[in-house]
Amino acid sequence: MPSSYQAPSRKDKMHETTHSQTSESNTSKETATVRKILDTKGKDVFALRPQNTLHEAVVMLKEKRIGALLVKDADGKLLGILSERDIVRRLAETPGQTLPQRVEDIMTTSVEVCGPDDALITVLRKMTEGRFRHMPVIENDAIIGIVTIGDVVNYRLNELEYESLKLKQLIVG
Repeated sequence: MPSSYQAPSRKDKMHETTHSQTSESNTSKETATVRKILDTKGKDVFALRPQNTLHEAVVMLKEKRIGALLVKDADGKLLGILSERDIVRRLAETPGQTLPQRVEDIMTTSVEVCGPDDALITVLRKMTEGRFRHMPVIENDAIIGIVTIGDVVNYRLNELEYESLKLKQLIVG
């Protein structure tokens, strides 16, 4: 044994110890929700009508620097969603004839939605299993925002960075 080694004694246990995870901290930790993303990201939602052309949609996607648009009727009811993927697929199917087509001809009509109090892990799982990247957020039958898979992953990365920083502070002490 090195000469600096000392066997633990009873009084060593009297020192305060910290634990990164306990059953109490794991069960009492606040669940990350969609609302937390909307609070930081904002609730901007960009939409168009089913009668708009794909050219108008492409211009809006480019100008707003987004990957999907909601499709709503005149009363604001959600009818569908149009993503870059939808447009690219149609471009492959009808080269040179795509941009004059209407949004309603290619939009996704069975739209998965979430609520502001839904857990992010649930939303992420739905997106991954459904192979889509954008999800409208509905509260009291109104669209209050949209979250993307990138938003969810970025939120989790920020959480991990914060947790890592806190652990380093505990270790350095």
